[in-house]
Amino acid sequence: MASMASIHRIGFKLLQLPQTGLLVPGLQNMLALQQQQVRHRRTKHWDPKWKRLRKAKYVKVDIPNLNERAEDLSNEQMKTRMKERGLLPPRPWLERPFHISCTGGVFEPYVPPEGDGKISAISKEGAKQKFELLEKKTKSMMAIRKIRNYDDDFETSEFAALAQDIYINAHNTLAEKNKYKLRELVTERAYPELMHNVADKTIHWKFLQSLEPPRVVHARVTDVISKENLFAQITVRFHTQQMLAIYDRFGRLMHGSEVLVKDCLEYVVFEKHLSNEYGVWRLHEKIVPDWMPPKSPAYITYRVDDAPPEPAKSEDSKEVTAAGAGDKIGATVTA
Repeated sequence: MASMASIHRIGFKLLQLPQTGLLVPGLQNMLALQQQQVRHRRTKHWDPKWKRLRKAKYVKVDIPNLNERAEDLSNEQMKTRMKERGLLPPRPWLERPFHISCTGGVFEPYVPPEGDGKISAISKEGAKQKFELLEKKTKSMMAIRKIRNYDDDFETSEFAALAQDIYINAHNTLAEKNKYKLRELVTERAYPELMHNVADKTIHWKFLQSLEPPRVVHARVTDVISKENLFAQITVRFHTQQMLAIYDRFGRLMHGSEVLVKDCLEYVVFEKHLSNEYGVWRLHEKIVPDWMPPKSPAYITYRVDDAPPEPAKSEDSKEVTAAGAGDKIGATVTA
């Protein structure tokens, strides 16, 4: 063994370059190749946990048979396939989820007394109206009590001020035609009506002052579909001074004036989804009493053609023309 080791040492020295101590390039590459790791079965890691981790890297996927048709399968085979894929059997009817965020109208609408805002409370008619309002307050008080079950801090005086802010913001947003912000201030029932009325129009609206403080005159609570799904509606009376001017698409004044100030008496209904934890009060509708006179219709603009209309001909001129045409025809036939 000693002689063999000495022979290897002598051969190793002979393969070194003289005066450098370096190996011959060919032998250097051969040794580098022998030093590289070669993977065999005996070179796997001794710890068996790596085998489980290597197995987890691969997932077996059942590829469905695309040539298989549902018409060719029996009911039992179809049931087995759906169980394998975790599918539920189709239903013979169609169900679609829907969310009721507001009611479709005003339930038990408030009937404003005739002459409200003009008749004095000292007069006979005004005193009679005050007495009738006291009789109708029983249902409103019961509704307000039910609203307080969901909103402990609800007060009619504070709500009247909040309703006036919602009213002003909704009209300013409508004049700006900001439809995204308007959806937060009005209900889904009032939104299409408001947007339809402002189409192709320019609105200048301004709230000036309140002639009387806003007050709650009517309150109702009702359920929709189920007893737990409650909606509340409160009618607020506004007596204010406003300025309104509406221009058509050509810039012509259709209604109102930017100089003239008018007194407005309005009964506005606000609604809230009580069962919704995040429900807010929104403008729902305006009550127009029957005794209120109808508004004057707006001026409708039409397109005017550039060509002037033909002047109307009298009967004498028609007869002359007809006679002249007959002479020409007769002359043509004779020729």
